[in-house]
Amino acid sequence: MKERTSWHSDRLGEEISVVRWGIMGVPLLLFPTAGGDAEEVERFKMIDTLAPYLEQGRVKIYSCDNLGGRTMLVGEGTVADRMRAMNVFQQFVYHELVPAIRTDCNSPDIEVMTAGASIGAFYALAMVCRYPDVFSRAICMSGTYDLLRFLKAEPAEATEDFYLSSPVHHLHGLDGKHLEVLRTRFVVIASGRGRAEDIDESWRVAHLLGRKGVPNRMDDWGPEWHHDWPTWRNMIHRYVDELVPAPEAPAEAGNEERAGD
Repeated sequence: MKERTSWHSDRLGEEISVVRWGIMGVPLLLFPTAGGDAEEVERFKMIDTLAPYLEQGRVKIYSCDNLGGRTMLVGEGTVADRMRAMNVFQQFVYHELVPAIRTDCNSPDIEVMTAGASIGAFYALAMVCRYPDVFSRAICMSGTYDLLRFLKAEPAEATEDFYLSSPVHHLHGLDGKHLEVLRTRFVVIASGRGRAEDIDESWRVAHLLGRKGVPNRMDDWGPEWHHDWPTWRNMIHRYVDELVPAPEAPAEAGNEERAGD
């Protein structure tokens, strides 16, 4: 059920690991938190939580090293270097990882669903907003969406790399065909109000998407849900069940309709 691979990405300038769980179903790209590796979601029991949907053939889960988040977390290079790393990581996902997922699914045009928590939610949202031609839905849990403060940057330092990468910044000016396609997608935004949560960030994203006509829903999980893995395991279980339909059961022998009946 689990397969691990890696390759050297010329875009990223280093080796990156990708892990897949499951054998069939809707491809779900599950982003790690900031700096997390491809197997972080397994260590924190997200794969166990989604095991029923893997066994039912509803989803195939993919995850990769979050190199964009790692660069930001450890503060490598200048502000401009870290902004470029965000952009290049997203380009890697679109130009290298998505084709690999489609090959693995034996479908050259299958659409991919995204999900993530915290900084992972940023990337789940960013990929749908930036590349709606291949990403169909996003599950954004306890998201952190305005990354300027994590980059330790002022607005005046924002580069083109940053604006391309940051949905809360480039969505304001989005129009034309790109926006038309994005309006056919769907984003679930969820946050608790417990320890270390900032639900206002999620509401700001929901309002921005709404103003641009992008279908979305904001769910307030309440004060008992904290910025932590137990919250995200409960969220991902609920939203995968909601957004990915169960496969139809095969017709029982003898119950098929016959022509002329």
